[in-house]
Amino acid sequence: MTDVGERDEQAVLRFIERFGAVFAESGMPRMPSRVFVALLATDSGEMTAAELADLLRVSPAAISGAVRYLAQMNLVSRERETGSRRDLYRVFDDVWYEALFRRDEMFRRWSGPLKEGIGVLGPATPAGKRISETLMFFEFVHAELPNLLKHWRSYRDERLGAPDSADRP
Repeated sequence: MTDVGERDEQAVLRFIERFGAVFAESGMPRMPSRVFVALLATDSGEMTAAELADLLRVSPAAISGAVRYLAQMNLVSRERETGSRRDLYRVFDDVWYEALFRRDEMFRRWSGPLKEGIGVLGPATPAGKRISETLMFFEFVHAELPNLLKHWRSYRDERLGAPDSADRP
């Protein structure tokens, strides 16, 4: 599945390490950062654990933990390779849209516990005010996100051309 061999493999590995380090410096753990960038850097956007381990020169166990983290962050999906028992890890074609779209669902789930926290802490207390502001922020982002994502799609389509409708979630 990997197409790295068609390119200067050392240059690709340097890119993976450099861009992975940027993600790690931003708070993503190091191994998930490297795996994510490796998937971004392959034309197919998909690799098996063995391919990732070979490319990154790490153990399959390191790959397993990394893809579990990335799946929880909605950055990759885990699928079964057709006719095989091996898992295939795939980065979403519209990964940033998907990540934000799924994050919106998380904001919705946080609403109930945040409202409960406001009631428990008291809305007039400093802690209650902080929790209230947190809730207001997530409500604001939740309300604005559909427009933002719509604008993103228009922006992308103007510059790259509209993808086939089958490619859209």
